[in-house]
Amino acid sequence: MNELEGETVIEKHMPNSFFNTNLHEKLQEQGVKELIVYGMMSHMCIDATVRAAVEHGYPCQVIEDACATTIKIEDKIVPAEHVHYAFKAALKGIYATVKTTEAFLK
Repeated sequence: MNELEGETVIEKHMPNSFFNTNLHEKLQEQGVKELIVYGMMSHMCIDATVRAAVEHGYPCQVIEDACATTIKIEDKIVPAEHVHYAFKAALKGIYATVKTTEAFLK
């Protein structure tokens, strides 16, 4: 992994980025009050991390078009778009505001 000088790197081993990591402590040290969340995978890391963030008191914004997912069970592939939007709809409101990149940048 290439790290930048002075960059904080938090290694995680579970979908929830707060679980068994020092993420919460590092965010508090830096005075972070709100999280902007995007990445992989909508139905795992994004979902678990946003829910945990709210439990730690962080309002969250999810940038929906900067997230992706894929899911398969046995020989059945669930369309990624269906999974992605189902999880974004579940987070929207109680757990996060969900925005496109364009709306976020305005």
